[in-house]
Amino acid sequence: MGEQHAKDPHTPDLGLRFGDITTEAVDAIVNAANSSLLGGDGVDGAIHQAAGPELVEYCRGLGWCPTGEAKITPGFNLAATWVIHTVGPVWRGGTSNEAELLASCYRESLARADEVDAEHIAFPAISTGIFGYPIHAAAHVAVTTVRSTPTRVRAVRFVAFDQETWDVYADILGGTRRH
Repeated sequence: MGEQHAKDPHTPDLGLRFGDITTEAVDAIVNAANSSLLGGDGVDGAIHQAAGPELVEYCRGLGWCPTGEAKITPGFNLAATWVIHTVGPVWRGGTSNEAELLASCYRESLARADEVDAEHIAFPAISTGIFGYPIHAAAHVAVTTVRSTPTRVRAVRFVAFDQETWDVYADILGGTRRH
């Protein structure tokens, strides 16, 4: 086999970082958004606050986003060039197609990253905050989906905001390699 061309789909390198996703200096960060895309609590509110008022104005023009889908905006005042907004499922006990909808969030986010040639992106733990998705199950879906989705993204960083999230992702990823 020859050398892989930079634009060919492949499996990205996966890393883990403890911190605040709004400060990640990557091509794109992923926002665990609500369907209005106009900001909210948790990661969504922090990203909107850090990006500045231009983000909410831009999002108004996008309309709403269904669960499992993703839309992309400029990063405005963020270190990241782009923000990929995805709407994760609300946990309903695992009987309402939550795993497939969550997997779709990761696939759709990677697809939006490919559309703008983003090579390095950062994901929060989608749906694990106010939407109540159990962290162990959510992290398994996240890592499995990113590993199995062809993409031109070269590196994915999972950003843990708290120790429990860090511990779960570190266990699944097989260590504590930081990017």
